[in-house]
Amino acid sequence: MKVCLTCEGRFEAREWRCPACGYEPSMAGFRLFAPDLADSNEGFEVGAFERLARLEPASFWFRSRNRLVIQLIRRHFSQARSLLEIGCGTGFVLAGVNEAMPEVRLVGSDLHPAGLAFAAQRVPGAELYQVDARRIPFDSEFDVVIALDVLEHVEQDDRVLTELLKALKPGGVAIIAVPQHPWLWNASDDFAHHKRRYRRPELQIKLRRAGFELLQTTSFVSLLLPLMALSRAIQRRRRTYDPSGELRIPGPLDRGFEALLETDRWLIRRGFSLPAGGSLVAVARRPSSGEAAPARSNTTFTWRSEP
Repeated sequence: MKVCLTCEGRFEAREWRCPACGYEPSMAGFRLFAPDLADSNEGFEVGAFERLARLEPASFWFRSRNRLVIQLIRRHFSQARSLLEIGCGTGFVLAGVNEAMPEVRLVGSDLHPAGLAFAAQRVPGAELYQVDARRIPFDSEFDVVIALDVLEHVEQDDRVLTELLKALKPGGVAIIAVPQHPWLWNASDDFAHHKRRYRRPELQIKLRRAGFELLQTTSFVSLLLPLMALSRAIQRRRRTYDPSGELRIPGPLDRGFEALLETDRWLIRRGFSLPAGGSLVAVARRPSSGEAAPARSNTTFTWRSEP
């Protein structure tokens, strides 16, 4: 179901013109639902998309994360027929899902049209929209919603989680990945406009407060954590930080790192919840119609955004 972001009306239609108030989002290659933010650097360096699109296929990190996402979809919603990715960037994840599950309707959104231009080339059949994750123009529309390394860019991450829940059909699942461990904070987090790195209880509490039922939580990039911690300790200062350094790795080393992440993924597939790692991954479900939502925690949990 579509949502008019002007009058909040819900409607079923092929087009985006609201039958209640007549509003229709503008077009500039993509439907613009937050045009005032389309050209901003809010939350991300817009100029980084070209570099990212070039480096993603050659990076162990992006390849292994794609396989993990597909693994989690197949485990938790194998019959999925529709998927929305919030913060799809250059479309690398959408392309991976499309190759593994060509029957799934794919919808991608990003705040920045610069990233969507690359996504359109990678996944010509996907529906793509320029959207602020704090105001998603869908209600009860998708079997699966994914948000990978998105929440940490948004101050109001709780609002994003509420919007993700709304976009899911009852019984649908969200797959969320965020950077973990505040003590890993370094220049790359500053460069990427991160607001925080997460502790596991923090993300779990926020998901429950949004109304989700937690299905699975695990760390990722676990076996590589010691090397990651060393690398980040060396590059603490932004003025000496090379934003492409972590993705520009010699082939043999890249393949070795990929083998370690594949071991992480093998353990996750067998039911292990890895206790520590560079990333934290959660799978959560929107309760089905008529099903009581999980009790929202009243626990007060204090954390810091930076070490």
